[in-house]
Amino acid sequence: MAKSKNTNEGRRSRFPEHGPIADNGREILLSLKNVDITFGKGDNAVRAVQDASFDIYKGETFSLVGESGSGKTTIGRAVIRVNPLAAGEIDYKGVRISGKIPRALDREVIRNVQMVFQDPAASLNERATVDYIISEGLYNFGLFENEADRVRKVENMINEVGLLPEHLTRYPHEFSGGQRQRIGIARAMVMEPELVVADEPISALDVSIRAQVLNLMKKFQRENDVTYLFIAHDLSVVRFISDRIGVIYKGRIVEVADAEELFDFPLHPYTHSLISAIPIPDPKLEKNKVQFVYDPSIHDYSEDKPEFVCIGHDHWVYGNQKEIEQYKAIREAGVPVKAITIGDPETAAQEQAAAIDAAEAAAEAQFLQAPVHDTGSIWYTLLSFLLPIPGFIAGWLFRRHKHFRNYKACLKGATIGIVTMAVILAVFAVLLWAVVA
Repeated sequence: MAKSKNTNEGRRSRFPEHGPIADNGREILLSLKNVDITFGKGDNAVRAVQDASFDIYKGETFSLVGESGSGKTTIGRAVIRVNPLAAGEIDYKGVRISGKIPRALDREVIRNVQMVFQDPAASLNERATVDYIISEGLYNFGLFENEADRVRKVENMINEVGLLPEHLTRYPHEFSGGQRQRIGIARAMVMEPELVVADEPISALDVSIRAQVLNLMKKFQRENDVTYLFIAHDLSVVRFISDRIGVIYKGRIVEVADAEELFDFPLHPYTHSLISAIPIPDPKLEKNKVQFVYDPSIHDYSEDKPEFVCIGHDHWVYGNQKEIEQYKAIREAGVPVKAITIGDPETAAQEQAAAIDAAEAAAEAQFLQAPVHDTGSIWYTLLSFLLPIPGFIAGWLFRRHKHFRNYKACLKGATIGIVTMAVILAVFAVLLWAVVA
C-alpha cells in the first residue's frame, strides 16, 4: 500500500486545493518530516540539518531562529528545492516536494513558493530594469492575459510596496537598501504565492526601515492570506511578527511553540540563552543584565536518548526522559520562566572589588616569588639618587628580569634624585635672577 501511495503522489502534476488537517483543526501547508541535509561526501561530509520536523499552518508566520550557522537558511533553501535532502521528506499540502518530482509539479512549487532573500542587492539582476525583475515570473508562467494586464499587475504591485510607477524604468543600483528589498518583495508577491520563505529580509536594513518592511509583509498576509517561513536571529523582531517559533541549534530543532508561549516558558536552555541575549533599551539595566550562556555539556545523552516531544500546550521540546519530566513540571506550574535577569548594582560593585583584591593578591604573590638576588638593597636607592637617569635605566632592566625589589629601590632613588635636582635648579635660578636684578 505504501508503494502504491508513493507512485500516485509521484504522478501528481498539481497540488490539492487544501492540505491535511492537523489535530488542532488547522490546515497544514508545509510539513518537514525527519529532514537531514548533508554537504560533502565521506569523511568531509557535514551534517548541516539533522532530524528536523515541524509543520507550518496556512496563514501563519512560522519563524525559525538560531545563531549564525545553525542551519536556518539551509532549511529555507531546501523548501524551495535548492538544497537536496539526505533523508526525510518535505510535504506541501500533503504532497512530497523533496527529491525527484514531475516537472509539472516542480513548476507548481516555483509558482506557489517564493523566497525573499537576505541581501537585496545580490538577489536582484543589476542589468535588468525593475519592470523586468517584477515581470519575470509573470512571463515564465504566463500569468497575464495581454501586455496591458501585465503592466497593470506590475504597477499595482509597485504601488503596494510603497514605490512609484516611474521607478519601473530604473535599475537596482539606483535604489537604497530598503527600496531594493521592497522590489524583492514585489517580485515575490506578484506571483500571488501561498508560501513565502523570508530569509532574514530585514537584517541588512537600517533600523528605521525594518519596521516599514515588516508592516508591509504583515499587510500582504492580511490581504492575501500569505503564509511565511520567517528566518531570523533577532528575537525581538521575531516576537513581533510570529505566530509560532521554532528554535534550531546546530541543525537540530530543540523547541517549537506559540510566540508568547515560547517567551513566557523558554524551557530548553538554548532558547533561554537566546532570549537572555535580547538587548534592553535602558543602558543601566543592560549594563547590569546577567547573560545566560548555554553549555551543551549539561546534557547527558549517553544512556537516556533524547526525543522531540510535545509537553502540552502545543509546546514541543527536545530532551531525554528526565529533562522532559522537568520541562513538564515547569510548564504545569504555570509560573513564567524569567529568562532575562538584572543583577544588583551593589552586588556587582562587591564582585568588582573582590576581583581587584584578587588581582592585587596575585601581584603580591608574584612579587614574593622574586629571584634570590632581588634584595632591594639601599645601595641601589643611593646610586639612583646620585645618578637618576642611569637609575631609571637600571630599574627598567631589573623589572624586565622580574627583580621587583631592586626595581622599586632604583625607582625610588631616581625619583627622589630628579625631584632634588629640580628643586636645586629652581633655587639656583631664583638666586641668579635676584643677583642680576
